[in-house]
Amino acid sequence: MRQVKPKRGCEDENRISASRISFLVWVYDEQHTAMARRFNDPLLMPDTDEQPKERLAKAACLAGTPGQTYVERRGIFVSVADEAGVRFDADFDGRPAVLVPLRDHADNLVSVHGRYLHNVRHENKMLTIGQGGGVINVLGGWRADPLILVEGLFDGLSLAMCDLACIATIGRWALWLPEIAAGRTVYLGFDASKPGEADVAEYSKRLKHSEIHRLLPPARCKDWNTALRKIGRSALTKWLHSQLVSSGVTHQPAL
Repeated sequence: MRQVKPKRGCEDENRISASRISFLVWVYDEQHTAMARRFNDPLLMPDTDEQPKERLAKAACLAGTPGQTYVERRGIFVSVADEAGVRFDADFDGRPAVLVPLRDHADNLVSVHGRYLHNVRHENKMLTIGQGGGVINVLGGWRADPLILVEGLFDGLSLAMCDLACIATIGRWALWLPEIAAGRTVYLGFDASKPGEADVAEYSKRLKHSEIHRLLPPARCKDWNTALRKIGRSALTKWLHSQLVSSGVTHQPAL
């Protein structure tokens, strides 16, 4: 049977169309999910192909595990970590880790974030699995006013030690944040570093319908967990509340 080859013009049109689609996808990713795409998070647990929900369900409560020792060494009460949903997994892709759920605006579990208890050279400190689009909610998370955003799990837990609600982004972007933040006072409590300031600039642009304030850790402290361990819970609590009061905001926990 004679094969009919497509005309050269058709091949060129198809190639152009495919390139155009690829370009549009790239633009969408750049504009809407750039921060989320810093990391190539697997959808499922490596090797076992477990869903985030399945993996989290297998994890143990912190009490009596190496996870308890780990969070306490970082100045966090087990009760505070428990309330945030932190659990312990003895074999999270080969190493022990504390796990925490990331949820979307409807409280659906979309990802699980693991922070390894130890790591050596060239080993990752963290592993996140799932589709993305969620945050770590601490003490009510995004439902509390003012809305406070921080970077990591232990930043969020450190603020919880001071009775402040917040959400931890772990460097990912959730598309629904502008909607729930619109018309509200938002404090950006990212790290006192160049990457932290880059996040502040990016979130300030994206949350354009919010009243944005910068919330820096105390002097000589890169992040909130460093501050908690360096100056202590009482001093950090007073310092945080003084920053909120100086901006004319009274913190109200979520109901």
